[in-house]
Amino acid sequence: MMRSSKGYPDRFLKFLGTAGARFVVARQLRASGGIWVRMGGRSVLLDPGPGSLVRCWASRPKLDPTKLDAIVLTHHHLDHANDANVLVEAMTDGGTRRAGLLLAPRAAYEEDSPLCRYVLRFPARRETLTLASVHEIGELRIRTAAALHHGVEAYGLIFEDAHARVGFIADTYYHDNLGTAFGGCDLLVVNVVLFSDHGPGVPHLNPASAARVIAQAAPRLAIITHFGMNMLRNKPWEIAERMSQEIGIRVQAASDGMTLDLDDLAPSASVEEQE
Repeated sequence: MMRSSKGYPDRFLKFLGTAGARFVVARQLRASGGIWVRMGGRSVLLDPGPGSLVRCWASRPKLDPTKLDAIVLTHHHLDHANDANVLVEAMTDGGTRRAGLLLAPRAAYEEDSPLCRYVLRFPARRETLTLASVHEIGELRIRTAAALHHGVEAYGLIFEDAHARVGFIADTYYHDNLGTAFGGCDLLVVNVVLFSDHGPGVPHLNPASAARVIAQAAPRLAIITHFGMNMLRNKPWEIAERMSQEIGIRVQAASDGMTLDLDDLAPSASVEEQE
């Protein structure tokens, strides 16, 4: 395992929060800071929800948002985009230098969005996620793998560098062949908000539907995150173990502060925030 001078692996995910659904976010029963991705020599913050900036600096070791190369939104709901404005300002030194990439669906750039208009001129690049779009940041490649069904424009993404392919399935209800769009991923991160099926009117995955998606994709490892209230009550780590036994693929429940070394795909929870 190689480690950078800052104490993190050279290639890693850091879960700055695992909260999903408005009640868990509002009460901060889990943090809601999104996921810091380090791949291809680049640092990306994916879906920075409420408290993301604070969680960066509170991490052990600290994560410096002024060193970000990109901010990516799968969609523009507050639990995925609330801190995008302040993080764009961090990435661009308060707008004093044009730097980095802001990547989001078209709907996130329109009027009914948390993104402030004045902030949009700060990044060096502002690009739009569309179905099958591809975006490159140095040696890191980000592409949309699937349109998600969540009431707003939303996409599942695949991050790729020379060593690994990592898929992210954000909020959506289950639909046939969703998992096959993420085939070939070494790691698949899946938002599992619900503990049970609430029907198509509540567009989120539950353990049963997430297990079907993971089985279709067949990654080496799957991580479930973005938990709603009933998921927390029913102990996500136990749910993940049952999913593993059911589908024969290793499933891990994320915890706040968990760091995953992408070189060995062996997750380790941070000292300050164990389950």
